[in-house]
Amino acid sequence: MYQQVGACLKLEGSVNDMDRVDCVNRFHRNAVQVVEAQRRIEQHLNRLDVEEVSLENAYSRTLAEDIIAPDNMPHFRRSGMDGFAIMSSSTRRTSSESPVLLEVIDNIPCGAQPTKALSQRTASRIMTGAMVPENADAVIMLEMTDDFEEQGKTYISIKKEVHPGQNLTPIGHEITMGHCVLQKGIEILAGETALLATFGFSRVKVYKRPTIAIFATGSELLPVDAPLCAGKIRNSNSYMLAALIRGAGGIPLLMGSIPDEADQAQTRILEAFSVADFVITTGGVSVGDYDILVDIFEKWKGKVLFNKVAMRPGSPTSAGVWNDQFLFALSGNPGACFVGFELFVRPVILGMQGIQNRYMRDFTAFLGEDFTKVNAYPRYVRGKFYVIDGKVFVKPVGMDQSSVTVSIKDSDCLIKIPPGGKGMLQGELVCALMLRG
Repeated sequence: MYQQVGACLKLEGSVNDMDRVDCVNRFHRNAVQVVEAQRRIEQHLNRLDVEEVSLENAYSRTLAEDIIAPDNMPHFRRSGMDGFAIMSSSTRRTSSESPVLLEVIDNIPCGAQPTKALSQRTASRIMTGAMVPENADAVIMLEMTDDFEEQGKTYISIKKEVHPGQNLTPIGHEITMGHCVLQKGIEILAGETALLATFGFSRVKVYKRPTIAIFATGSELLPVDAPLCAGKIRNSNSYMLAALIRGAGGIPLLMGSIPDEADQAQTRILEAFSVADFVITTGGVSVGDYDILVDIFEKWKGKVLFNKVAMRPGSPTSAGVWNDQFLFALSGNPGACFVGFELFVRPVILGMQGIQNRYMRDFTAFLGEDFTKVNAYPRYVRGKFYVIDGKVFVKPVGMDQSSVTVSIKDSDCLIKIPPGGKGMLQGELVCALMLRG
């Protein structure tokens, strides 16, 4: 999906035997390219266990078993129209000058079984979706007939030849018995729910949803409902991450904020592993004196997968594994936190639920306006796509700064600007990544 850019992380062992990153200090980190960071994460990604849920609670969950059709669909021949079931041979050589007259011998509503077999001289009144009687091989629309009564009997007049199979759905027309209706690993949406209900699956096996603990670090953080005061900001990142987690099918646990004290932070993070499948922190991963996640990653006994990524925003993004549970340390800047989540955390949440297509879909588009900001790393710019005269364009939304929050709500893609000394000009082709939803 991505071009490899930047140097690989230098490890004490091989990639398959990563013990920890060689962290000389917080100013000397070895950046890995995005695709390499994703590959290292994938090596430790495991699906969660399977659970059974009711069909009404299965929406947006990931199917954990193949669904095999226990019956044909439909399992009886059914009418596609309100009209009359007939033998098509009765109408051979019929015309407006030489109509055929058929006696109506039965009335078949939906849900009822026909009581009489047809002959070439008879017809049955039938409703859309009702079971077609024996010997009938077609249904003529009500509007194509004239009816009348004579001596207590009802007749219809047909002035046009009807072909075999017309307006009649045969057994197994949609799905035949034994066919794989739904494959394991697909997301259960409205259409999948309809099929499961059609075949009588009131309970469904799905993958469990991961529970993710969220910490925000920083003594400057206030609760959301607290009044503002000088030098402080409200803890918005935790709530943004909780919303993103829910959108990916996970269950967020808001654990509050952690002050800038590494030992206390490590204790709370390790405790969170006992109640969550993995942990996300936001803030404290840069090179400042109070960036405590750097200290934690340097000291802890878990595996450090990477502590810098060749990208902007969010290059200090870090990830590690503690007893097979992930710890993701995302930037405290909201824009960088958002990008880091989409590139690294969302695929893990989806993968733990057995979803195969978990990475953002890439597409090529024309750049709608100049982007002259230069950088040594690829830049993932929050943007919008649009179509003019059949051509797809993308353009940045708002200010491209990692500290900016407003542009997050207006983005539907990430525009990938390659590294270099000139940026990109309007009309040039760029790669973009489609944000889910």
